[in-house]
Amino acid sequence: MSDSDSKKPLGLRGGSRPGQVKQSFSHGRTKSVVVETKRKRVVVPKPGAAALAKPSGAAAAAVQNSDPAKRPAGISDAEMERRLKALQVAKAREAEDERTRQAEERQREEDRERKRAEIEAKEREEQERDERARLKAEEEERKLQEAEDRTKKSADAIVAEAAEPPAQRATSKPTPGPRKPDRDRDESRDGKGKAARDDVRKAGKLTLNQALAGGEGGRQRSMAAMKRKQERARQKAMGGHEAREKVVRDVQVPETIVVQELANRMAERVADVVKALMQNGMMVTQNQVIDADIAELIIEEFGHKIVRVSDSDVEQVIDTVEDKDKDLKTRPPVITVMGHVDHGKTSLLDAIRNAKVVAGEAGGITQHIGAYQVKTDKGALMTFLDTPGHAAFTSMRARGAQVTDIVVLVVAADDAVMPQTVEAINHAKAAGVPMIVAINKIDRPGANPNKVRTDLLQHEVVVEKMSGDVLDVEVSAINGTGLDQLLENIALQAELLDLKANPDRAAQGAVIEAQLDVGRGPVATVLVQNGTLRQGDIFVVGEQWGKVRALINDKGDRIEVAGPSVPVEVLGLNGTPEAGDVLNVVETEAQAREIANYREQAAKDRRAAAGAATSLEQMMAKAKADETVAEVPIIVKADVQGSAEAIVQAMEKIGNEEVRVRVLHYGVGAITESDIGLAEASGAPVIGFNVRANATARNVANQKGVEIRYYSVIYDLVDDVKAAASGLLSAEVRETFIGYAKIKEVFKVSNVGKVAGCLVTEGVARRSAGVRLLRDDVVIHEGTLKTLKRFKDEVAEVQSGQECGMAFENYDDVRPNDVIEIFEREEIERKLS
Repeated sequence: MSDSDSKKPLGLRGGSRPGQVKQSFSHGRTKSVVVETKRKRVVVPKPGAAALAKPSGAAAAAVQNSDPAKRPAGISDAEMERRLKALQVAKAREAEDERTRQAEERQREEDRERKRAEIEAKEREEQERDERARLKAEEEERKLQEAEDRTKKSADAIVAEAAEPPAQRATSKPTPGPRKPDRDRDESRDGKGKAARDDVRKAGKLTLNQALAGGEGGRQRSMAAMKRKQERARQKAMGGHEAREKVVRDVQVPETIVVQELANRMAERVADVVKALMQNGMMVTQNQVIDADIAELIIEEFGHKIVRVSDSDVEQVIDTVEDKDKDLKTRPPVITVMGHVDHGKTSLLDAIRNAKVVAGEAGGITQHIGAYQVKTDKGALMTFLDTPGHAAFTSMRARGAQVTDIVVLVVAADDAVMPQTVEAINHAKAAGVPMIVAINKIDRPGANPNKVRTDLLQHEVVVEKMSGDVLDVEVSAINGTGLDQLLENIALQAELLDLKANPDRAAQGAVIEAQLDVGRGPVATVLVQNGTLRQGDIFVVGEQWGKVRALINDKGDRIEVAGPSVPVEVLGLNGTPEAGDVLNVVETEAQAREIANYREQAAKDRRAAAGAATSLEQMMAKAKADETVAEVPIIVKADVQGSAEAIVQAMEKIGNEEVRVRVLHYGVGAITESDIGLAEASGAPVIGFNVRANATARNVANQKGVEIRYYSVIYDLVDDVKAAASGLLSAEVRETFIGYAKIKEVFKVSNVGKVAGCLVTEGVARRSAGVRLLRDDVVIHEGTLKTLKRFKDEVAEVQSGQECGMAFENYDDVRPNDVIEIFEREEIERKLS
């Protein structure tokens, strides 16, 4: 190599050819080469060592194109330059994308690291807060335990000191130590002496009770207070107390309620409720009573829901759900035997019992509970009620206990129909149950069954042999004649009635009789009507309640359950119920007690307000309010049969197509308790003609509010009953036209409205009369006058030919030339002829 060549740059040595690399240089990190073409020099980025070792496709093409010997033919320098620029731009874009991707990756990594650090910091903070709360709770618990220990030690010490003898306490006092300096003694006396002396002076002599109650000198915080403080500290350490969600409650409100009770039912503070009432304009205290409407406003203001209840709602817990047909099962019939005294009721019952009960049972067949069951030869069960008095029968019906399915009327064949027989017929008809006539004592020589059937016709009882629908059987209790036929007829009648009950429900029954046993307490004979009564059931019966402690059947044996139509003795009542009270099983003892208390209070209110509850005046008012009532029921008792029949015939003649008088029962003799019971059940007064009520009947009538009227003249009796029946008739309304007026002009008056200037053309115009507005002889309005004036004065009436001003009540559409018709209405009371 020559000297001239050595002086040239490295890329220009040796006279290089066009397209040959002349020089290599570096710009920062990017290496480039200089490529000399025929026309100019081009700077191309220099690839790395790997790329030089094995050029890529684009680089190889660039090198190939830059070399004129290897470049394809037809590629100009401009095209070569353009390709090199495009390659350079692509490389730059690729490098920029790589830098952007790396920057985004670094940013994501930094974000992940930051979030991880935040989570770790939060976890460490929560752990530290939990640890602080735990330490604080332990500290509070330790302080609480120390306070309890101090209190206990102080109490033990005082108890021990109180138990020591005085002499021993004196000798056991510790010897005084060295005397303190005056300065220390003064400081102690200045700091605590005065407060201690004040406390001692206030407390006085310390007693054992004070020591045990007060602990070490003063009032100590309770355990509940310490726990509340500890809970508040724990909640505060855990991040503060969060507001609890509002609990919406169903608040039961009776007709009136005390403010404090209302707050308790809403679970709100009494002060807040009183404040809300004052904001609504009611200045009340927590012990005052408010009505249900005001309580509803307060309840809605606090965000709760009101449930209106009344005192009688306590009885809604008694199950009154209708039974489904698929749950009903056949039950035995309940038969009641009724009739006159000495007609053989008891003998007939004994004959049925002895003939159909299996002999040899322990204890015999003696009935103690007034009811028993009989099984016939065909396997049919029947429940017989031991002959109840008519008063008991009616009282059960009056209390809603329709326990009887079939009535067996016993009539002696040698004695015919007697007064108590008629009374039994009336009771059976009033109850609406089928009747079977048992003509007893047919074995007697003077027996005449046909006379019995004929006498029954007088009382609307037509037996089958007289072409009627009432079954009759001739029986003999002594010989046992006809008993099988009687039981067969009873079974047939029961089959026609299709008696069913649901045994799989809460029991419901009726009290047949009740008594107070010396050894067993209140005992009630209950006939289960529906459901099953079990030992341990809680029940309410009338004004009493209880829990079934034992069930005793008609044979004197203890049983666990009693199904429908089964009579049992029930033990476990808190009081003695009345015959006819309904027994219902409830869920809880609280419900039973609440229902019994409500019924007892209601009975007291009825007794306190007992007056003429079924008087003729109240019956007239009730009949006018209820248009469906069209008859006046009465009960008549007279001194002789002739007078009673005459009164009944007179009562039958009273009435017309709108109203009539119905005699429920009439008889001879004094008014008895049985008559009062029938009157109460039917809502009828008792009329006594030349007779009086006995003491028992008077007391029962006063208690039950049944009216008793006494008469000695039959015409006075008929007139009073006729007046009562006439009260059921609606009054007749008659209209009388008293005048006409013609409207001349219409004026508009403030605070009055339109006033018609009228001229009275005929009759008289009265302020109190009714008016009709006629337009073209068509009635436009009918009403009353609001004002009637002559000149400026309000007048009562205006005579014919005079002018006046009229204004209608609630009507203003009046026009000139309209005609006003004035009339008066008159109600004429109708009377029965």
